[in-house]
Amino acid sequence: MRYTSGNYEAFARPRKPQGVDSKRAWFVGSGLAALAGAAFLIRDGQMDGSKITIFEQQGIPGGALDGLDIPEKGFVIRGGREMESNFECLWDLFRSIPSLEEENASVLDEFFWLNRDDPNSTLRRTTKNQGEDGGTDFKFGLSQKAQQEISNIFMALPEEMEDKRIDEVFTSAFLDSNFWLYWRTMFAFEEWHSALEMKLYLHRFIHQIQGLPDFSTLKFTRFIQYESLVLPLVTWLIEQGVKFQYSTVISDVDFKIEADENRKQASRIHLVEAGETKHIDLTEDDLLFMTIGSLTENSDDGDHKTPAKLKTGPAPAWDLWRKIAAKDPAFGKPDVFGRDIPKTKWESATVTTLDKRIPEYIQKISKRDPFSGKVVTGGIVTVMDSSWLMSWTVNRQPHFKKQPDDQIVVWVYGLFPEAIGDYVKKSMQDCTGEEITQEWLYHLGVPQDQIADMAATGAKTVPVMMPYVTAFFMPRKHSDRPAVVPEGATNFAFIGQFAQSQERDCIFTTEYSVRTPMEAVYTLLGVERGVPEVFNSTYDVRALFKAVNKMRDGEDFKIPGGPLARKFAHHHIENNVVGQLLEDYGLVDRG
Repeated sequence: MRYTSGNYEAFARPRKPQGVDSKRAWFVGSGLAALAGAAFLIRDGQMDGSKITIFEQQGIPGGALDGLDIPEKGFVIRGGREMESNFECLWDLFRSIPSLEEENASVLDEFFWLNRDDPNSTLRRTTKNQGEDGGTDFKFGLSQKAQQEISNIFMALPEEMEDKRIDEVFTSAFLDSNFWLYWRTMFAFEEWHSALEMKLYLHRFIHQIQGLPDFSTLKFTRFIQYESLVLPLVTWLIEQGVKFQYSTVISDVDFKIEADENRKQASRIHLVEAGETKHIDLTEDDLLFMTIGSLTENSDDGDHKTPAKLKTGPAPAWDLWRKIAAKDPAFGKPDVFGRDIPKTKWESATVTTLDKRIPEYIQKISKRDPFSGKVVTGGIVTVMDSSWLMSWTVNRQPHFKKQPDDQIVVWVYGLFPEAIGDYVKKSMQDCTGEEITQEWLYHLGVPQDQIADMAATGAKTVPVMMPYVTAFFMPRKHSDRPAVVPEGATNFAFIGQFAQSQERDCIFTTEYSVRTPMEAVYTLLGVERGVPEVFNSTYDVRALFKAVNKMRDGEDFKIPGGPLARKFAHHHIENNVVGQLLEDYGLVDRG
């Protein structure tokens, strides 16, 4: 397996790998990583789809890309995914998957047309004082010291950031800035999370810095990701003969490990199906792709009258990884990520409005009609003075295909679920859906004498507690996550957010969930086509100059020294390409 860029290999069709007709494939989990892996086996590995089986402990596919209509509770979304143009592996996959919405089009075509016709942006990123504008003016507010701290992290070697927290490498000069407010709420970073992950994000999304305050570089699907991404992919896989086996728990995997020959082979899958213990013996021609860990494991739904519960008991996905990891040091260290639930949890809630009262407040803040069918908030609106650090968003409506025309679905989340609310005087994790709605309405600016009735009769809200949702952000070393295909592995791979790609990509993205299975399939089958490398904006001087300009809120560099020093400096940037670039991207003004 190798990485490539450009369109030479991106448009090429690989030849059929030798021996693929004699192989079978098994996937643990049916999240986006497994679905993508199955698709790559069929499209690029030219494996017969009937030889692929996907095991799922739940009753539906999609993993974290879910979205449900539960009649007795309401619509439920645990989270949403922000996407961009430069998710190279994701769009490589979905260019081949037929759309369920547009005739004779791919999912990528549908997504492209939608975001061309209705480009994303926000007109209000922050609020305070019960619905007033937050006053951040889409600026970062970074002092020179804070700018220097970002530069230091960006230039540091990755090893220097291993096992360090964000608040160990940044001071209050940065942590009190608008930049950190935008960043932490958009990506769900906490101050105790990984400095290494923060660095990887800076490099991966340096071209996104210009759109960080107003979300103008983000793109979203027409409906929830389950309906816009998962269902088309599952539909296509079923048409290819792929078998889905639901309500099945993979309890363990055996390996033959020959240390002297550096050879590792998956040899048996242990599973529990409908309460019955079974096993599947694996040969070298059986390929096993394991999704390890889970950000949505042990999630619990409350309802309008019931709080969500924090489940800290047995966690099948994590317990499976722990069993596997105990068999070889190369299989990762799950407890680095999943042992400290207080630091990896947060809570979200799905609010469904039932009449026109709440949408009027949404429109007042977003400055857009939520019933228009077009972009509304464009991303999260963060309540700066919320003790829960609450953010909320309204995507294009309807957000669900079966959603009534007179309803709006809103997603709300809080980074600090243990904090006491500003209106309800309870922690978010102890609140019912109705109480979370009251807190949200308070911060929307609803008069206090109307909040209780509006929350009780104008909405139906489902809270969701997720114990492991930011587990992959815990401070770590590169070696704490297993390689996608560990050294010596002959017939197995790890996929998903807790597998370590060889490329400089970052987790908590749909892109990473597609990159790791692409690497796994291409490696184990010897697919001759290259895996697209990560978008190279971190090496593009234009992207770097744009980011620097934005982080300075558009201010020119002030060349230090007296008139002679400035004259000397200007002389050396005149009439050359560097000077032209500096001027074009607003870093100097030679006028």
